[in-house]
Amino acid sequence: MAVWASIGFLLVNVLTLAVKGRVEKELSSECREFLYNRILPMGYENKDLHFICQSYNQKARYVTLYNTVERIPVYSAYVFKRSEGERCIDIPWMYEPQLSTYSDTADMQPFPQDYIHMNFDDMQATLDDYNNAIMYERGALNPEVHQHDHDDKSATYTLTNVVPVVSGFVSTVWRKQEDALRKRLNNYCLGKAYIVTGVTTSGKYINWRNMKRVAVPSYLWSAYCCMDYDHSIPYSERYMFPAFAHYALNSKSSEVVEVSIQQLKEFLKKKMFVDSNFQIFAGDCVSDKYS
Repeated sequence: MAVWASIGFLLVNVLTLAVKGRVEKELSSECREFLYNRILPMGYENKDLHFICQSYNQKARYVTLYNTVERIPVYSAYVFKRSEGERCIDIPWMYEPQLSTYSDTADMQPFPQDYIHMNFDDMQATLDDYNNAIMYERGALNPEVHQHDHDDKSATYTLTNVVPVVSGFVSTVWRKQEDALRKRLNNYCLGKAYIVTGVTTSGKYINWRNMKRVAVPSYLWSAYCCMDYDHSIPYSERYMFPAFAHYALNSKSSEVVEVSIQQLKEFLKKKMFVDSNFQIFAGDCVSDKYS
């Protein structure tokens, strides 16, 4: 009996690893296509961070580095797709089965009507967290307006891709910058544009049932890298290629600050726990041919 008990224990552990294999400390080769030179941002110091290869309709869509204690994404990394800024209608908010105790799929799934006691809330945010936080709304790190086809847009509607932002911040501050960046890359980026959008935190949380549930970002930031671009860009935009960045305080009265990649790195080093090797893009997305 002891032998069979040991075999059973091993099988349970093997199966658990199999269904959670896409949530890892290291990212699989499959999802590195969303990263410039297939290299991850470096220098993050936190044992509670896990990579999610965000999958929808049986296809990888983008990458998220997720904090399972603070229950928010640290960043989402994606490839920009040219679009006219269309938005989806009636897409249900989804959760990440890979972060629940049991899963038979790697695809994000719509929240079922009754998800209490289904082990969703241990390691990720739920609809209740946001529905009970009247001062905050959902802010997507990979926004649907930066994607083209319906499935890629739909894949942005997972709570592992959103953070709580002050009500009004998206409509008055952040969305304008998302649209400005979309138009810039539509017009002048000829090849792939890699984008990493993330947050900094300062210890403030959404509380529910007397528990700290979801960390509230203090700043949102974003950076892009497009090596293949139109060199006849007007001077007013020329200095923003091949790479540039921006950040904003999580407040509806804040203003977006546009900066170089190096300036953003220096800013984030003061706001986050990162080591001396911190980088967003390999080589800061600098080309020897850049002049």
